[in-house]
Parts: sequence; C-alpha cells; structure tokens
Amino acid sequence: MDSISIGLWTTSGMLMMVALGMRVAFAAGLAGFAGLVWLRWNGFDYAPEKFGKALEISVKIAGQVPHSKVSAHALSLIPTFILIGYLAYYAGLTRALYEAAKRWIAWLPGGLAVSTVFATAGFAAVSGASVATAAVFARIAVPEMLKVGYNKRFAAGVVAAGGTLATLIPPSTILVIYAIIVEQDVGKLLLAGFIPGAFSALIYGLMIVAIAVIFKNVGPPVTGFTWRQRLVSLPPAMPIVAVVVIIIFFVYNPFGDAWGTPTEGGAVGAFIVFLMALLHGISGAELKSALIETAKLTVMIFTIIWGVLIYVRFLGFADLPGAFSDWITSLSYPPLLILICILLAYAVLGMFMDAIGMLLLTLPVVYPAVMALNGGEDVLAADSAFGMSGEMCSIWFGILVVKMAEFCLITPPIGLNCFVVAGVRDDLTVGDVFRGVTPFFIADAVTISLLLSFPIIVLWLPGLA
Repeated sequence: MDSISIGLWTTSGMLMMVALGMRVAFAAGLAGFAGLVWLRWNGFDYAPEKFGKALEISVKIAGQVPHSKVSAHALSLIPTFILIGYLAYYAGLTRALYEAAKRWIAWLPGGLAVSTVFATAGFAAVSGASVATAAVFARIAVPEMLKVGYNKRFAAGVVAAGGTLATLIPPSTILVIYAIIVEQDVGKLLLAGFIPGAFSALIYGLMIVAIAVIFKNVGPPVTGFTWRQRLVSLPPAMPIVAVVVIIIFFVYNPFGDAWGTPTEGGAVGAFIVFLMALLHGISGAELKSALIETAKLTVMIFTIIWGVLIYVRFLGFADLPGAFSDWITSLSYPPLLILICILLAYAVLGMFMDAIGMLLLTLPVVYPAVMALNGGEDVLAADSAFGMSGEMCSIWFGILVVKMAEFCLITPPIGLNCFVVAGVRDDLTVGDVFRGVTPFFIADAVTISLLLSFPIIVLWLPGLA
C-alpha cells in the first residue's frame, strides 16, 4: 500500500474517533502514532520480525517531536497572555473598562450591547483567551443589560460573540499557534490582528445598532450620564490601554527599533498587570485562582499541541500535504474561488471541533495548498495569484482562518463560548445563547467577505514592519 493511502486511512480513523467523542489531542496522537508504525512496517513489507523495529522507530519519533516543538521559545507567549487576562479581571480593570464604555456609548440604540462589544475588544487586547473573555463579561455585562430591559437571548448572544474577538485581537493564543505551525513571524502576525479585530468589533457594533433601531424592544438606549461622569470613568480604564501600548512597542516600535521580542512583551505585560492587581488589593485566594486557571488552560492547549504534532509528523512522512497541494493546484477554478471553498469547509468543520484542534489538524495540509495556489512560499507579489508575496499571503490567510475559528466558537452544536455563557448564567440555557448569537453569523460573514475583498485591511500594519 502506498503512503498516501495509509495517510488517508489513518486520517479517516482519527476523524472517526473525534466523531465518537474522543478528545482531539488523544485522537490525533493515537492516529499519528499508529500511522507512523503502519508506514514503517509497510516499508519492511510487513515482515513479522520487523514489527518491533517499526514500533521502536515510531516511539522515538513520537517522543521527540512534541518536546522539540513545545519547548520552542515562542510558545512561552501563551501562558503569559492568558495570565494577563485573569489578573486584569481580578484587578478590577475589566469592570472599569466596561463602565467607561457604558458611559460613553450606551446612549445609542442598543448602546449597552455596543459598549459590551467594545469592552470585550479592549479586554481581548490584554487577554489571549476567548473563553475567559466570555466568562468574565457574562458576569459583568449580562446583568447590566437585563436590568434596563434587554432581551435576555440577545444579551447573551452579544457576550458570546464579543468574546470571540480575543482570538483575533493580540495577544491572541490562536495566532501564536498558527505562527508556530506554519513557521512564520509571530510579531507580524500579532500586528496583523489589530486592525481586523477592531474592524470586526465595529461591524458587530453597527449590526447591533441596526437591530435595536428595527426592533425597539431588543436593546433600549441608556441615557443620563453627564460629561463629568464620562471623564471620571476614563482614568481607571487607562491601565489596560497602557498594557496594550507596551505590548505593541515590544512587537513593533514605529519610532525605531522594537523594545524586545513578543515573548518579552507578554512577560512584561503580565508583570505590570500583576502590580496593578496588587495595588487594587487582590487577595491570596484570587491570585491562586488566576494562576490555577492559567495553568489549566495552558495545559489544555499544550496537550492538544503535543497530540496533534505527532499526527503532523506522520502526515509529513505520508506526504499527504504535498499530494493535497498538487490536487488543489490542478483544479481548473479561480484560486480565489478555491480559497472561499476552503474557508466554507472550515465553517462546517468548526461545528464539530474546537477552534485550536481544528486549526492544528488542518493547517499542515491546507496551508501548503493555499501557498501553492498563490504561487509558492517565495513568490513575488507581481507573479502571485492573490497579488501579494508569499510572506504576506501567509499572514493574510492566517487572519482569515483565525477569523473562521472565531466564527466556530459560536456555531452549534459545540460553540464553546455559548456553553460558557450559559454555564455562568443560571437563567440562560444553551439554546437561548445559540439563538442570541444568530445575527452575529451575518456580521462575521460580512467581515470575512471584506477581508477577502480588501487584503490591505490585514496587511497594512505588518507591511509597515
């Protein structure tokens, strides 16, 4: 049997295990290891006395790959970014940010919901965890919206959708994982997420205002805040702005050399927020909770990476990515149409898999195909299919696919953010939250269409670097 057939059969087995409910990390690791053994034994013509040798080689590969990749310096960004978010919550910075947004924006139709979206975007800029963002604002924003008469499903949907912005706005855990998998510059990818993230928040806000204008009982405006009250709300929210600026200058300094690496920026940001938490009187129990939650989320992400990397190495030996790239480039359809079909496939796949697992499993096969569509890793903009160099194409595709991962966080049946919001609020069911996020599917579709049509939205900032 040829290696491509072994790759296809093993991948089918892995997908079957995932469909039956096995965690992605374990399904990918098991399938990858079994595939390595199969490939090696196939190379020995299935000689019984050679099975032990095939098993020994596969064990060595499966043991070395996860450690070599997970110990990469860039991955140390993940726990620091997650820790920033939890410490910001316990330092009271989250509530201060929401209060400032409420006083300045709530007078609009649906203004409290718009405030929630902008506050989640601000919190996303110091937290790389979408789930944490959704959980925090389910506690803070949903009661405020219900108090003034918002529809509870709509209020829950706003928080669940707003939480997805943490996957795109740096510091983003998923962007870091994408950069590691495709071996691209982490700093440029983080920079590329700022404008599309803010753009997504703006589209959400405009859609909320339109809904509130059409359906009067959905989100009434909140008035009565004086200019003095608005101005007083700004200083408590400034620490989050300061942390964002520091992280940006570590990634890219527009006035000179960068201050350091993104990893150092994450560490400094976490330390600054820790000092703020101390100044705001964080208790020992709260600090312990922040550290434990950070450790839990980090271990979960790293476990997925370990398992998937074994599967990725198997794919490399089976040459499945190369075969898929050859097939994609042989299709007689416009490259942009093929790219749209790939993104639509992500939308379907995201209904059944979590965002990180989905990207880790698919990128080793899909990324080379997309780069081949554009003309290759080293293609110049003038010779490319999408009108951009290989490096810029990898950044553009990264933002598109992470935006699709955002979309998958709120799609049934396993939209994780919806389950988190329902879990935090006893008065909401998962069905209520899924109904509430339905309008945001349209907003995300509009955003993705604009990012596809106008790549400059994604590429302008990293192009400056």
